Amino acid sequence: MANPIYALILAGGSGERFWPLSRRSRPKQLLRLISKQTLLEETVARLDGLVPRDRILILTNVEQEAAVRELLGDFPKENIVAEPAKRDTAAAVALGAGWVAARDHSATMLVLPADHVIADGAAFRETLSTAAKAAEETGSLVAIGIKPTWACPGFGYIEQGDPVLLRGNAGKIAIHHVLRFREKPNVDLAESFLRKGNFRWNAGMFVWSVPTVLSEFNRHTPELADFISQIRMPGKFEQVLREHFSKLPRISFDYAIMEKADRVLVVEATFDWDDVGSWTAVAHYFKNDKEGNAANCSITAVDSTNNIVFDQDGATVALLGVHNLIVVRTRDALLICHRHQAEKIKDLVGKLKPELQ
Repeated sequence: MANPIYALILAGGSGERFWPLSRRSRPKQLLRLISKQTLLEETVARLDGLVPRDRILILTNVEQEAAVRELLGDFPKENIVAEPAKRDTAAAVALGAGWVAARDHSATMLVLPADHVIADGAAFRETLSTAAKAAEETGSLVAIGIKPTWACPGFGYIEQGDPVLLRGNAGKIAIHHVLRFREKPNVDLAESFLRKGNFRWNAGMFVWSVPTVLSEFNRHTPELADFISQIRMPGKFEQVLREHFSKLPRISFDYAIMEKADRVLVVEATFDWDDVGSWTAVAHYFKNDKEGNAANCSITAVDSTNNIVFDQDGATVALLGVHNLIVVRTRDALLICHRHQAEKIKDLVGKLKPELQ
């Protein structure tokens, strides 16, 4: 019989790239960017049929906790936890591993970001189920790899080695040994990865058995392993979180564990996937006119091309003689910038009044 599956949803983030719609208290995963549901709501719904809600832990931070609780009013209240201080993903995963281990020390655990766009929920659940079987059968840490569609320099990459055959999988979903994780490359290196064909994007989705991940924490990060052992003690969760979390090292899980572990597999996603990291990425989901203008609202455009327009209230926006702009209007702010400067919006946010950040 398969072990029960638990899920950790990472729902922190700073909310800078989608300003002025996003704020520190309302980052990307709390926005309705491309549908009537927020990305966090879609992430939770995507697990229906695979992980029951009482086995899902949503990890956010103190700035966003109130908004998350309001959004997920019917979610188990004790399953929404706010980090008392910003630490990197290694501390977040350690917290999640301790939470799961306290409930079932033999469970299988998923780690999922809350801010990805995935339309094919059935294929997502099938891929994650296969990854869970791989984790249980082999005692490996398992990463979900996305087949790259272009030489993106903004993602980390996974270099695949030999294929792995599982009982009952029959090769339907590709599973490989991981040769190594590669940091975000420059464009030339990313293009070489695509030409070689055995590289996958690292989507930050992971699967493992609790005993396996605890063993890796013990081997590579004793400080985090000690935190896990304390936080899983009966009745100690709140106290240990409050007193010790903010003292944990700031280090990513990839660097602390995944890049050092001996047994790591990659399961190739059979589902569509988009990181939607900027306004230019979200524009693919808006209506486009024949001049390349993309908008979530009604626009009237004269001698205007390749603009991206978002209006929070759906008002009509008129464009005259402008090209390659991003125009975003909310109830208290207006952004106008060149679309090629989209990645620098986060630099702009730091110069705004605190109440607008």
